[in-house]
Amino acid sequence: MGRMGNREQQIFRDTLINMGLVNEEQLEVALKEQKETGDRLGDILVRLEFISREALTKALGSHFGLAPINLKEYNPPKKIINLVSASVARRYKLLPLKLENDVLTVALADPLDFLALDNLERTIGYKINPLLAKEQEMENKLTQYYGVAEETLSTLVTEISESNLSIAGLEEVDGGEEAAEDAPIIRFVSMLIFEAFKMRASDIHVEPLSSRLRIRYRIDGILQEMQAPPKKIQAPILSRIKLLSGMKIEEKRVPQDGRILVNVMGKSLDLRVSALPGIHGESVVMRILDKSSLLLGLGELGFLEENQRKWAEVIRTATGIILVTGPTGSGKTTTLYGVLNELNTPDKKIITVEDPVEYQLSGINQVQVRAQIDLTFASALRSMLRQAPDVILVGEIRDTETAEIAVRAALTGHLVFSTLHTNDSASALTRLVDMGIKPFLVSSSVQAVLAQRLVRTICQKCIEDYTPPEETLKLIEQEMGKEMLKTAKFRKGRGCAECNNTGYKGRMGIFELLIMSEKVKELVMEQIASRQIRDLAQQEGMKLLREDGWLKVCRGITTAEEVISITQSDVIDVEE
Repeated sequence: MGRMGNREQQIFRDTLINMGLVNEEQLEVALKEQKETGDRLGDILVRLEFISREALTKALGSHFGLAPINLKEYNPPKKIINLVSASVARRYKLLPLKLENDVLTVALADPLDFLALDNLERTIGYKINPLLAKEQEMENKLTQYYGVAEETLSTLVTEISESNLSIAGLEEVDGGEEAAEDAPIIRFVSMLIFEAFKMRASDIHVEPLSSRLRIRYRIDGILQEMQAPPKKIQAPILSRIKLLSGMKIEEKRVPQDGRILVNVMGKSLDLRVSALPGIHGESVVMRILDKSSLLLGLGELGFLEENQRKWAEVIRTATGIILVTGPTGSGKTTTLYGVLNELNTPDKKIITVEDPVEYQLSGINQVQVRAQIDLTFASALRSMLRQAPDVILVGEIRDTETAEIAVRAALTGHLVFSTLHTNDSASALTRLVDMGIKPFLVSSSVQAVLAQRLVRTICQKCIEDYTPPEETLKLIEQEMGKEMLKTAKFRKGRGCAECNNTGYKGRMGIFELLIMSEKVKELVMEQIASRQIRDLAQQEGMKLLREDGWLKVCRGITTAEEVISITQSDVIDVEE
């Protein structure tokens, strides 16, 4: 560790006094302790609470002429990170940022080690250009890029305090000597959840591999790998997660499901945990359900003006079936919860049957499917009709029996919402017929079908104008017409710390809303193919998923690459 000589010590002391950070009396007390302990003067001043660590760092930076930076804005590539080993980075509390003309720019959190940079230059073979970063930001970055150090596992999660994160039932499962021994593991799992929340992850994947433990977060639908702890603490980490989620720790041969309730920074999260046995250990996935995200208004879901107006009219229909379709993870549940939130008034009785109940809605009667006691969608729905509801939500129509009861409910004066796994809106109508529902019942009971997907939205921190490639412009012109291009405002995200260098932050829906007109009903009655139903609905004004996506591209909300990626399979289906 670098030490200052007598002259540097005097200049440093003068700097502290001139900046008004300490007075002469405090300095004398600290100098006296320094003679006894031999510790660094700055550390003693912080320990005696004469000065904060942040103020000390600022003073040291001024003393050594180091320019301060916001480390959150930096995301160096892996090849730059690899220039400095984890042990060296942790020893000097530094992070390499960029290499230009054989000069390595590094962020430094401990200016007292400024004099030791000569040693570092010899170690890595480059001239060093140091910048000053905050200590806590440096700790976070070191964890992000170099992983959790074995010897400091318990100290790298200090930013998580009891006021920030609490896990229901911790008091019951933590205690005594065993808890003290396991404290680093307890804190690590808490950090895992806390970091996932901060990064807006929807899932945490803990995956044992042959030689390492892989941890990945799913952020805006894309899996991103995080730095992981040592392989040797895999077992206690998995045991901790299983304990919190109510699983049997000793059972490692069969799949298990569990649940963790978490309060993070004032928000209530529900983690659905799944453990799946593998050859290198149990793979654990924690799905994060942020309850606040399930109560979005129609505009927040991503509806543009015309579709929002039509959808608002449809969901206030007195009777009939309204379907939301799309693959798993396309946001169907969020859309339906948004609808129930709109309809949830004192004069309406609303009952749902779900698998599982993802969020408990105030004022709504919710039933969870339990196959082990034969409480299925069909049996629950049959019983619900005796409760005289106005609005019914069936989580998913999976079989003919459920479909038949839903149709009967719609025809007897109920408004029924449900989901189907079909690629587009028209296919939902033919799917019901394929399930055995008579065509005239489908045409008379279904009021509308909403197909949807989720696209990533551009990060507002690094958004900038750009011109898409020529082939993309031709594609938009071909599908939307020349007029659309005249008013288009194309944008993209440059990539920044806020969006983890992806250029995207958040997601919204793209929609295809099919309203059951008389002509559409006739085609269903005649059992016409879904493609022809889709073509007719489009002639009557329905915007296809792809078209709704292009509208959002031309408004600078998302990018052409994102829409092409999400809707490519739909284009192939139509062409076939």
